[in-house]
Amino acid sequence: MFTRRDFLKTTAAGGAVLATSGLAAPAIAKDVAIKLGYVSPQTGPLAAFGEADKFVIDAFLATTKGMGLNYEVVVKDSQSNPNRAAEVAKELIVDNEINLMLVSSTPETTNPVSTTCEAEEMPCISTVAPWQPWFIGQQGNPGDPASWKPFNYAYHFFWGLEDIIAVFTGMWGQIETNKKVGGLFPNDGDGNAWGDKVVGFPPVLEKLGYGLTDTGRYQNLTDDFSAQINAFKQAGTDILTGVMIPPDLTTFWNQAKQQGLKPKIASIGKALLFPQTVEALGDAGHNLSTEVWWTPSHPFKSSLTGETAATVAEAFTKATGRPWTQPIGFAHALFELAVDVMKRAEDVGDGDAVAKAIGKTKLDTLVGPVAWGSDKLPPFAQKNIAKTPLVGGQWRLKSGGGYDLVVVENSLAPNVPLGGKLEALA
Repeated sequence: MFTRRDFLKTTAAGGAVLATSGLAAPAIAKDVAIKLGYVSPQTGPLAAFGEADKFVIDAFLATTKGMGLNYEVVVKDSQSNPNRAAEVAKELIVDNEINLMLVSSTPETTNPVSTTCEAEEMPCISTVAPWQPWFIGQQGNPGDPASWKPFNYAYHFFWGLEDIIAVFTGMWGQIETNKKVGGLFPNDGDGNAWGDKVVGFPPVLEKLGYGLTDTGRYQNLTDDFSAQINAFKQAGTDILTGVMIPPDLTTFWNQAKQQGLKPKIASIGKALLFPQTVEALGDAGHNLSTEVWWTPSHPFKSSLTGETAATVAEAFTKATGRPWTQPIGFAHALFELAVDVMKRAEDVGDGDAVAKAIGKTKLDTLVGPVAWGSDKLPPFAQKNIAKTPLVGGQWRLKSGGGYDLVVVENSLAPNVPLGGKLEALA
């Protein structure tokens, strides 16, 4: 494939430009901004993931300006659509001539952007998708592990399915159940990975003695979950799990209540990250549980500002009038990493130099330490994946209205304080 980088190198041979950004080489002049591209779902069914983007980016630009650094951020909305995500990624690379791509939130956004960057030889840092859907989903043959190979330009930081399975089963072990689990796995990047019989929930649950009722992959924005509800009732499931987009969780849970499904535990990924999703359920959201990647009580500070997690969360609420939300921490960390990488890159206008700097990152961020190359990951993933801490939480109704997210499981990250123990659903 003849990439834009190839074109620029060819042009450079004629004495015009040398850098992938199209700016004069060997390095970008000090009075020219380092240009960051940022893609996330700000509209559509995944829009809750992008709720804090403007707050984070405005604060980043103010902070870097105060530090005497010259940054520009070009923001694109994936509209919760993978095709749109790939399209705007190409625009950022070709038309906006960015120096580094940042992308966040679910495989439907992170994967197409990362794939486009790899093809175009554009350095990219991605987050907010479990590493298996991100890594495996971009391989030429996801079903053939022997063919998997590392990437040269795309890097990702987040937790993995092994972590969320450990967190969820850690929560479930706090209450006596019949260990019968109902799985809700959609036909998307997350659902296909979570329900996979090799890397997902099924083999681990079987090993731990849980029985899983998996009704197959449903389509996102389904309006009738009667088939799944009936299957779970017939199986006598005490535990529900899965990875649902927010609108689907609302539809499913309301129908489950109407049709008499009464599990003891419901631990649902993705949808239950957000206070607005739980609040939309009224009192029926009480004691639903989920994964927790970041809270105000996480014991980490920003490498850019020195602010604690609590300070950043409080600033978001003060600026917006809305409750803190988990993606704040990871959006902030993306921009911390961008500054750290560009500070260390030998030539910020050269994609190879920037990618090399990403791979050598060792930075304490608002979401914890980030470093690529860990030997705690499978060999094929070590170059491109950096893991972050994960705990488990449960939504509790507050006496004055609204909900609190209480950390109830921290065996993988004991430095994140517990707020209580898991309680059964009413």
